[in-house]
Amino acid sequence: SSPALNFELVVFPNEWQKSQKQKTLASSSAKGEKYKSYFQELVKKIRRDPNCPNNIPDAKPNSWYGIRSGFSGIYYSAAFGQKNKVRTEIYIDQGDRERNKNLFDAIAKHKAEIESNFGSQLEWERSDDQKYSRIAVYCDGDIEKSSDSELEEIREWHIENLLKIKEMFTPEIEKALETLNSSEKEAS
Repeated sequence: SSPALNFELVVFPNEWQKSQKQKTLASSSAKGEKYKSYFQELVKKIRRDPNCPNNIPDAKPNSWYGIRSGFSGIYYSAAFGQKNKVRTEIYIDQGDRERNKNLFDAIAKHKAEIESNFGSQLEWERSDDQKYSRIAVYCDGDIEKSSDSELEEIREWHIENLLKIKEMFTPEIEKALETLNSSEKEAS
C-alpha cells in the first residue's frame, strides 16, 4: 500500500493531561465517592489502633476495602454486599480454585473452636461454583439507605470485626497453610 501518515499523539501538553485526569475523577459516581469517604474514615480510625496491620492503603471508590493478611491471596476485608447487608470477611483467592477450597476446608476443620473463640456464628462460604471462598460475619446496612449515624455504627462494627478476624484467623491460616503445603509436597 501507499505510505500514509500516522497521527499518533506522542507528546502532549501537561494541561491537557491534567484536564483528562480531572474529567476521569469527575465522572466517578456519587455512590463510589460515598464508598471512598466511608472507607477512608475507616482507614483513619483503624490506623490509630495499636493492633492495626502495617501499611494499609488509602480507600478507593469501591464497595469493599481489603487489608493484606500477610499471606498471598488472602485478605481481611469490609464490604457492602447485596440485599442491604454488610460483611467483614476473610477472602481466600490464591489463584487456584482447588487450592482455595483445600485451604478453606483446612480452616473449617476448626469451625466450632473458631466460632466459640470469635463469640458469634460465622458464615462459611466455600462457594463451590466460584474460584474464591470466604468466611464472614454479616449485619444490616446500605451505603445509600443508612443514615450518617447508622453508617458510623457500621464503621465501628467493621473495625471491631476486622481486628478480631485478623487476631483470630492469622494463626489458623498459618496452620492451615503449613498442613496444605506439607500435603502438596508429599503428593509430588
